[in-house]
Amino acid sequence: MKKLFSLAAVAALSVGQMAAVHAVDFTVAVGQTDESTMTYRLGAQFDFNKSWFQTSVGRLTGYWDAGYTYWEGDESSSNHSISLAPVFVYEFAGESVKPYVEAGIGVAAFENTEVEGNRLGSSFQFEDRLGAGLRFAGGHEVGVRAIHYSNAGIKKPNDGVESYALHYRMAF
Repeated sequence: MKKLFSLAAVAALSVGQMAAVHAVDFTVAVGQTDESTMTYRLGAQFDFNKSWFQTSVGRLTGYWDAGYTYWEGDESSSNHSISLAPVFVYEFAGESVKPYVEAGIGVAAFENTEVEGNRLGSSFQFEDRLGAGLRFAGGHEVGVRAIHYSNAGIKKPNDGVESYALHYRMAF
């Protein structure tokens, strides 16, 4: 538990420094694992404020995502995780609605090393994500994401776990 809070403190300080430079967006997500465990996620995003490969079709951009996820379970199997990931986004051109696809790889720390019978092997996990959605004028966004957690074989066992979620993002 100490490791989890230490990592949270480091992430908060890093995110706090980024917040001084960039505007912050907030995300709420509700999802489910492949074994029907509900997941609830709160996140804060800090845009890279850079664009690459901009054409009439779209542009590549991205953001830092800091998140907290609650993994619902019975009294002995609920879990908590925090994560930090750079996420790259290809945003298609549009006037009031812009479709996008995203991908990212980051790190996460889990309170317990087991989620619904999946043995993670360690609290430290890598977070891989793929997503798609729609961005609306005014800074709102809705989308879907698949997020996979695994320790990449650093420690056995390495069952890993996935969450499939719907999310809503609002700019501030």
